[in-house]
Amino acid sequence: MRLSGYFHSTHPHVGFWRRVASILYDLLLVVALLMVLTGLVFAARRGNAFDPQSLWFRLLLVTGWWTYFAWCWTHGGQTVGMRAWRLMLTRRDGTAVGLAAASLRFLCAGFSALAVGLGFAWILFDRDRLTWHDRLSGTELRLRSKLPKPQ
Repeated sequence: MRLSGYFHSTHPHVGFWRRVASILYDLLLVVALLMVLTGLVFAARRGNAFDPQSLWFRLLLVTGWWTYFAWCWTHGGQTVGMRAWRLMLTRRDGTAVGLAAASLRFLCAGFSALAVGLGFAWILFDRDRLTWHDRLSGTELRLRSKLPKPQ
């Protein structure tokens, strides 16, 4: 499905600070989600302690984190933070993002962050304002036009 027509025509690519704001917004939601998952594990174990460093628990948290982003990106192209800042994720050709591209983007964003954030900061130097994970996953963030005010 082609998504053109939704984007701001004079400045389609998203700058650094708008991305940071969106990331911070989503970070609050992800932390809340991880806390809920932890609470569910604690409740399922009837209050018994467990090792938070265990592989199964780490995988559960990463899977929860991935699920949030993959679901949002494949069902409308926007997380809650992206919606608040009028950002939309598409493939480079303007079509909707599928599960494979969303998963690759999530994985590559992790590497972008682990490289002391250089993968994110790359947009300050990239002519198309793309991060490492944008380039590697074939996706891009676009600025959505403001909706007209109701009459």
